Amino acid sequence: MNIRLKILGAAQSVTGSKYLLEFDNQKILVDCGLFQGQKELRLRNWERLPVDPATIHTVIITHAHIDHIGYLPRLVKDGFRGQIICTHATEDLMKIMLQDAAKLQEEEAEFAFKRGYSKHSKPEPLFSEKDVQEVLPLVNSVRFNKEVKILNHISARFFNSGHILGSAIIELTFNSQKQEKKVVFSGDLGRYTDAIMHPPEAIERADVLLVESTYGNRLNPVDQIENDLSQIINEAVTHQGVIVVPAFAVGRTQTLIYHFHQLMAQKRIPKLPIYIDSPMAINVTDLYERHSYNHKIKVEKHHNQLISIFDSPQIHFCTNREDSKALNDLKRSAIIISASGMVTGGRILHHLFHRLRNENDTVLFAGYQAEGSRGRRIQDGEPMVKIFGEEVPVKCHVKTINGLSAHADQEELLQWLDNFKERPKVTFITHGETTSATTLAEKLKAKNWNAVVPNYLDTFELFSGI
Repeated sequence: MNIRLKILGAAQSVTGSKYLLEFDNQKILVDCGLFQGQKELRLRNWERLPVDPATIHTVIITHAHIDHIGYLPRLVKDGFRGQIICTHATEDLMKIMLQDAAKLQEEEAEFAFKRGYSKHSKPEPLFSEKDVQEVLPLVNSVRFNKEVKILNHISARFFNSGHILGSAIIELTFNSQKQEKKVVFSGDLGRYTDAIMHPPEAIERADVLLVESTYGNRLNPVDQIENDLSQIINEAVTHQGVIVVPAFAVGRTQTLIYHFHQLMAQKRIPKLPIYIDSPMAINVTDLYERHSYNHKIKVEKHHNQLISIFDSPQIHFCTNREDSKALNDLKRSAIIISASGMVTGGRILHHLFHRLRNENDTVLFAGYQAEGSRGRRIQDGEPMVKIFGEEVPVKCHVKTINGLSAHADQEELLQWLDNFKERPKVTFITHGETTSATTLAEKLKAKNWNAVVPNYLDTFELFSGI
């Protein structure tokens, strides 16, 4: 058996994760993500996939962020009929994430048509809610640490990666009469001292390793998070402004709720209303109560109801458009947490459209903003940004807090890599912008690791004759 790897995404970028394994005329795809951020990357979503989807036997998913699952509806639409394997929590999240992504795509296409700012006479979404419904019956979810047979001589196992609910490190084992080989995909690794998530599980052996490098060139200390948050919130209150936080609906929103709850309980910030304005975040928060084994937040059962900090009286869930629009009229300090985290779409755009031009308000970035994204441009201090086809002046306070990232920083990546008892034959550094990936590669090369930073569409012969 000869095994080849083809890099179909997340090569010197943090989006579009797709890794194709080919062997004995069979194909397995690990992750199936959407490209986001720079236009040249987003355009890849519309290009023909370099492999016929109908020839792929199985898709294995590390976790439910859109840059890891967002291309699934298109894959199925174009002919994929195999199984999609993931953890139980990832399956639950996937339903919410894909349906929300489809709805956003349809709404944005319709909005572009009405406003006339698309170059197409009738803008079409990449996929629809109907396309998502074709994906869900193909999903087969499993528990952590259970061996799952994929094909003859090939099995998979999922280990907790600590990144978000259900996120996993994937270990693929190839067995033959001659030998056994392991290919490990780190997925996105979480933090060792995360407030909510458990640390990533240690993996001790891999013949081939693919490891993410989102923060391969930087440190994100967590010890100042609550000090920094309290300072930013208290400053915003002195301006009598509203704090708008673009946040991923999965993970980041729940972590922010936790920290704001802690700071209010400790009286380090005033008790402010916290508006969660993301239908997806509301649904996801319910899953955190259902999958309590996967995180540290205390969940109790009262009269057949699950109760946690998410049921605090300070928290208000905006369940419809009217609730969301009413936030435009807020005159007193409040916190609005809304998706998407990189300001690529969703209700956050409406809040920024109204709030960016207000000198008293604050936009707080609580997570990574990809190169070329609207969030990165605001973060970098550009005086104008385009929203809904209109140039909007940025006059509000713009703040960033880094320690909240759900990604391991450089130190934590190296800590996780130190668990391997022997160096893998080759380690591919993926899911990081060029400087992040190459910096981590150099760190590993200094320890005599064979570290490679692949390019988009590169193909590698992993094993021959096993």
